[in-house]
Amino acid sequence: MNSNIYNQLLRYLENGEKVAFVSIINKNEIYSIKKYIFTQKTLHSHNDYDFSKSFYQKVQYVLQSGTIQFVKISEYYLYLIEPYFPEAHLIVLGGGHIAVPLSQLAHLVGFSTTVIDDRPYFANHKRFPNAHNVICESFDKCFDLIDLNDSSFVVIVTRGHKHDITCLRHVLTYNTAYVGMIGSKRRVRGVIDLLLNEGYLKENLDKVNAPIGLSIGAITPEEIACSIISEVISYKRLNKEITDCKKNIKSNWPEFDRKVLTELSHNYDIPKAIITIISTNGSVPRKEGAKMLVWSDGNILGSIGGGCSESSAINIAHDVIRTGGYRIEIIDMTSSIAEDEGMVCGGSMEILIECF
Repeated sequence: MNSNIYNQLLRYLENGEKVAFVSIINKNEIYSIKKYIFTQKTLHSHNDYDFSKSFYQKVQYVLQSGTIQFVKISEYYLYLIEPYFPEAHLIVLGGGHIAVPLSQLAHLVGFSTTVIDDRPYFANHKRFPNAHNVICESFDKCFDLIDLNDSSFVVIVTRGHKHDITCLRHVLTYNTAYVGMIGSKRRVRGVIDLLLNEGYLKENLDKVNAPIGLSIGAITPEEIACSIISEVISYKRLNKEITDCKKNIKSNWPEFDRKVLTELSHNYDIPKAIITIISTNGSVPRKEGAKMLVWSDGNILGSIGGGCSESSAINIAHDVIRTGGYRIEIIDMTSSIAEDEGMVCGGSMEILIECF
């Protein structure tokens, strides 16, 4: 195995594409796991590998739902399909009094944030030290400077009705994960009616969250920012998409440790083991997809939950480094050992350990 496929994975993510990362395991070939990458654009470009229709359906499901799939085809043949989504990007249109606490909260909960305003006093890094990017440009021209896609969460909190309409006109031409606009119900209704008369589709306008934010009785800028980021998180974690078979799927934004992927993308000739949680049962500290790296000298990167469960996995990883190949193991946290350690977990997790 080499680092090229992890380089490719990172490039897709940096380009804003969702990825299904497939590991094909044949127990008759103990020393190799075949790896493939699928995106929505390349989903059917691997026909020469003779994958089944049900396989493609699983890959499609992973791309839509963000849910890992570990499928046992037979006693000897199984595959793991892991979802990787680009970093969630919050676009804040307007740099006023709500944008400041909103940018801070977004940073704390893991969003990469861009703040845009047309006034230099409001659009600067001193005002928004936690923002990944701050753009001072008119609301009509700024869209040429950003890449809006289905990993973008757009918040419209400009200083005026006119600017809100300008921003919404532009945003509606993109497929974004979320769009919300501030304003009273009367003001929002006026904007929606205006855009309907201009020919914008009702189904697209119905997706606009306006007035923005969860209804928590927020009054102060900080409270309003809390209501907005809570609604944005709900779309990141609980949003629904429609599959080809017309069923609703809960779409969850999968988390991944970028440091682990970056390490795997490097061409280092130092043996190590990759540990991946492939399934869980009951209460566990980390969910499916969590990864960690283990080196023979005792160094580790990432975590699958810590405690005695992680220690057991690390010991197995050292064996795999020595022998090569891979192993699939069950880590049980329901025993008296877990109780003695004071662990609140009472479940188990299945892990894949592979030599790299």
